[in-house]
Formats: sequence, C-alpha cells, structure tokens
Amino acid sequence: MFEARFQSFDETADPSQGAPRLKALRAELARQGLDGFLLPRADEHQNEYLPPSAERLAWLTGFTGSFGFVSVLPDVAAIFVDGRYTVQVRAQVDAAAFTAVNVSDQPPSDWLREHAKPGQRIGYDPTLHTLDGFERFERAAKAAGVELAAVDQNPVDTIWSDRPAPPLAPVTLHGEALAGESAAAKLDRVQTELKTQKADALLVTDAHCLAWVFNIRGGDVAHTPLPLGFAIIPAMGRPSVFLDARKLSNAVRDALAGSAEISEPGDLDAALKALGARGATVRLDAAASAVAFARTLEASGAKLQRGADPIAKLKAVKNATELAGARAAHLRDAAALARFLRFVDEEAPKGALDEIGAAEALETFRRETGVLKEISFDSISAAGPNAALPHYRVTRSTNRKLTSGFYLIDSGAQYEDGTTDVTRTVVVGEASAEMRDRFTRVLKGHIAIATAAFPKGVSGAQIDAFARRALWDVGTDFDHGTGHGVGSYLSVHEGPQRISKLGTVALEPGMILSNEPGYYREGHYGIRTENLIVVEARKIAGGDREMRGFETITFAPIDRRAIEPSLLSADERAWLDAYHAETLAKVGPLVDAETRAWLEAACAPL
Repeated sequence: MFEARFQSFDETADPSQGAPRLKALRAELARQGLDGFLLPRADEHQNEYLPPSAERLAWLTGFTGSFGFVSVLPDVAAIFVDGRYTVQVRAQVDAAAFTAVNVSDQPPSDWLREHAKPGQRIGYDPTLHTLDGFERFERAAKAAGVELAAVDQNPVDTIWSDRPAPPLAPVTLHGEALAGESAAAKLDRVQTELKTQKADALLVTDAHCLAWVFNIRGGDVAHTPLPLGFAIIPAMGRPSVFLDARKLSNAVRDALAGSAEISEPGDLDAALKALGARGATVRLDAAASAVAFARTLEASGAKLQRGADPIAKLKAVKNATELAGARAAHLRDAAALARFLRFVDEEAPKGALDEIGAAEALETFRRETGVLKEISFDSISAAGPNAALPHYRVTRSTNRKLTSGFYLIDSGAQYEDGTTDVTRTVVVGEASAEMRDRFTRVLKGHIAIATAAFPKGVSGAQIDAFARRALWDVGTDFDHGTGHGVGSYLSVHEGPQRISKLGTVALEPGMILSNEPGYYREGHYGIRTENLIVVEARKIAGGDREMRGFETITFAPIDRRAIEPSLLSADERAWLDAYHAETLAKVGPLVDAETRAWLEAACAPL
C-alpha cells in the first residue's frame, strides 16, 4: 500500500569496517609522509547534506550523523560529535578503533594539542576546513610543536576504491512567481551591501546562497534542492558563476547568462588569482569558506575581508511571495499529516505497524498531494527508546513496532512554494504519569516560545530559555537548540537565524524558524513538539518599544492524551484550545470526511 521513494531504510553504518579502513588510512598516511590526518564531515560548500562522494567520514567510521570530526594519529584516533549524537555514535562506530568524544567536553583542536607529539606531521584537506576552524588547529599545532600539511589528494579518497562520482543533477530555474524577486534585483541588493562594506567582491561558496541569489535550484544532494557551485559577485559589474556545464540545459544557461558569466568550477582558482593580482578586497565568510580559497586569495595579493556572507541575511528574511508560499505549503502538508496521524491512531493499536511502515505511509500521503518534490530530511520515525535519540534514523535492523508508549515522528517536505518541518509525539496505548509530566513540560516550553513578545533587536539566545524553564523546574533539559531557521524551497536547516544558546542574530520580521523543545530519557522514550513560526511585527497597547512576536504556520493536533492538564496555566490551556480550533478550521476542509471526523475529536477543547 505504501512505499518510500525518497528515504532509504538500508543499513549505512557498519562498525566492523572501521578498524580495517583506519588501518588502510594509516598506511596511506605513512606513504604520504604524514603521521596523522584531520577529517571533518564536510564538502567544499560546508553543506549539511553531502553528496555521496563527500561522505568520507561515514565511509571511514560508520557514523552517519550530520556533524562529526575525526582526528587520526599513529596510535590513537577520535571521533567528535555533539550532544545530539552521543548515543548514536556508540551504536555506529567501533569503540576499539575510534574514541568517541563530545565536542562540548573537548574540541578537536584541544584534543590534538593534548595527543600529538612534537615533530609530527599532520595532514589536512584545505578544501574541507573552514578558515576559522583551521586557525584553531594552527594554534593547537603550534602549542604542540607539530606541523600541519595541506594535501593535494585526500588520503581517504585514495583508499576508497568504490567512491561514487560527484553529482551532476540538472540545474532548474526558480522563477520570480515563486521567488518573489528577480535575480537582478537580488544581485543589486548584494552589490549595494558590498559597496557599504567597502569590498570589491564577494566569494560565494555556500550553495544555498548561490541558489537563492540567482533563482536556481538543483538536485546534487539529498533533500535540499541545491546546485553545487560557486560565484564571485563584484561590487560593480557582472558576477561570475562556476557550475559544471553538464548540469545546464540550453534554457537554463540562457536565463542564467542574463545575470552572470558562466564558467566551470575548475576555473575558480584562476578567477581568485585574478582578484589577487589587482589587489582586490574580497569578502568571505571565514566560518563557512574553505581555507583553500582564502589561502589562494592571500597568496595572489588579495585582501581578505572576513565577515558573514550578506546573502545569508537577505535570504533569511522572506518576502511576501515566499511567506504566502510557505503558508500554502504548510496547509497542504497539514492535510497529509492529518491523514497520517489518523492512520497511526487506527493502525498502531493493532500491533502490526512499525517505524518503517509509518514513515512510508507519511511519505505516500505527501506524494498524493501531487506536488511533493522531496522530503526535506529523512523522517525520524521513532518508537519507544528509539525516540530518545533526537536524530534517530530508522533502518531495517533498528525497526521497532509502535507498541505501548510514545511514538515520535519528525518529518518535512519540499514543495516548490515552501519547505516544511513538523514533529509530533503521540500516545500508543498508555502513557505513564512521568511521560505525561514531561510531555506537558515540553508543551509549556513550546507555548512559551509561540506566545513570546520581545523588543526589536532581540536574538534567539535571549529567548531560548523560555522553552526550558518548565524542564529546569524539575532538574532536566534537552541538548539541542530550541529552533533553527528554515529556507524557502531550500534547506530545512537555515542560518543565521536560530533560537538557541548560540543564536546571536536579531530575529527580524519575515524570518522562518522552528519551535521544537524536547525531552529524552535514554533507553526509554523521547518527546518533541515542533511547529514552524514566522517572526512578525507586534503591536502592544501602551508599549513604547518596537516589538516582535511569532505567527505559527504549522497546523496539526497535539496529542491531548499525553497532556497532564493540571500542569497547564489558564493561558496555556487557552492557547492550546485556540490552536486546535484554528487547526480544525484550516485543515478540516482539506481532508476527507473520515479524517475530518477524526480531526474534530483530536482538536476538541482540552
């Protein structure tokens, strides 16, 4: 009945391969005259989702999380992850080969300073390390008395005999009817910003920024419609884009040629040297651009202007067309999600439904909209203890039945008019008093963000604690940010806007973020409740400050069976009832009669 086209449930992690591959890597390092190697999970664009040809860290270690770093020395190797993956890394990686380290406890640069021996020569691929990140290693290497050596050929690629070829997905146009602004107008805004910053040119290495500013999309990575390439945008004159010609149809080439000169990616090095030859001041994002590009510019005479790519901030603030598209996409998605939640409610108690079957069903309901382009990430379909892994990915070996307890489904869709991301935790059978308590505290945090009003200039870091207060009251917390930015038919995880302890960018009207507090009890269950929200201007009677607030654009029932009503204030109950009434009003007309009847019950007042 159901099938998944965009998500694979095959095993991708094989811990048994870690030791032999690490041995082969050390042999190759010795052949190249190196004592060690620094390997980030990254490609030349610092993408979250990598093309298969760039999944070097996963191939070497078995670890498939979205963040990771490996340091290899002659007698010891370590894999670094963040708080999202401390459980997953233990399951996927051979602990005898790689020591797992939480980056919060010890960053890779500190580990190198502690473990490297004076005189050792440590290799690195300069196309994979950001300028900022590499400079931390330079300081650590100096303190440890070791040499860092750039490699021309990544040693992992040398031993990876069946490495996939780089992607060549067709580039497509994302027209003004969807983008809300022409590429010419966007480029004019970028060039105005460059003149203000007194920069002669901007180096664009982030494929999301490339896609947004030139109104193009692609398919070079999973789940995000990215064309992998680069651009140089001068403060005056025509930009240059560097894209493989095999990705460009005649129509796309003609349209793109109206905005920029088109060259091959291999021509970028010469273009950077040409900027250096005339002493240009080139802006690049040191936190996102590869050290190789910075070194080429500096060596050829260019002056580096380090700072955020101005495109990222422009992209984060959605225009009226993009916001209208996001709202439409979320209502379309809400109808598919309502059908899915009803399906789970009816099928899970029968005992046959498992995590894979549920994920396949949800993808099918979304495909039946007729306009689904892709899922925005691998669905986190997690029952029981699997839900305690915030970034769990179900495989055929980990697949669990949806039996008594919590089932968590975190999923999203890519439609041409918008990108969605929503999480619901539902009760199958019975939930214990502790589970209802934690679910309600997560809900209280969710409502605190949804209803927050704050002055202009406030950042995500300043409101992140709102989502945690009810959990802190009982001595617990969650180890991920409360919210990330979301793109417009682009990445489901977009910066620079976010709600987290590290979210220092002011939240501006038009930005889309997630609101997703959670709670995870390892080995037992996990909880997360996520909606997407849009920053909006907010008028407060009697106030004397320019204020901001949030519009919620995700509409799906929050499981009332998991709530402990006595923990909710009158205002929180009122918010929940109003949210459910709005969900029923907006989604009810979009679904079949049976789903509407289910929705009416699910959205009844608490």
